[in-house]
Amino acid sequence: MTSSSPPPPGDDPTAEPDRWVPLHQLFRAMDDEIGEVYALRGIQGVRPRFAYPLIRLAHTGPLTIRELAASLDRSHSALSQTLTAMRREGLIDSTPGDEDARTRRITLTERGRALVPFLEAEWRATKAVVAELDDELPHPLSEAAVALARALERRSMKERVLDHLDEPSS
Repeated sequence: MTSSSPPPPGDDPTAEPDRWVPLHQLFRAMDDEIGEVYALRGIQGVRPRFAYPLIRLAHTGPLTIRELAASLDRSHSALSQTLTAMRREGLIDSTPGDEDARTRRITLTERGRALVPFLEAEWRATKAVVAELDDELPHPLSEAAVALARALERRSMKERVLDHLDEPSS
């Protein structure tokens, strides 16, 4: 088989959903419903993923992207994408850093600051709902997440994938 010829029919590893597809779909659906709560309250252009950085900035004051990413336990690149979307919605602004003009300090705009009380209330309500749901499950998802983290500490995802990786010969 050359690199331009299609693989044999039936060899598509994505043809059957993997075990985690329902979990990813569930998280997206829950996030979408939180977005619907925002819309019901007349809040447009704000996604649930904006709440964490907006609330943190309201409590810490201006931070660099790197400082904010570290405080939220997020990667710099993932947070940068979120901040770009937040800037487009007029929720944050940035100014040159005090010591290094190449560093930007992220600040809340008036609109961003005005949303924080609602976002904090929604955060607390969502936290209560997650605890309620976790208590309803026969096997709490929070316990499963801790068990999964422990399993990955024993043997990392990378190691496990490499153990199963059957690369095609060149």
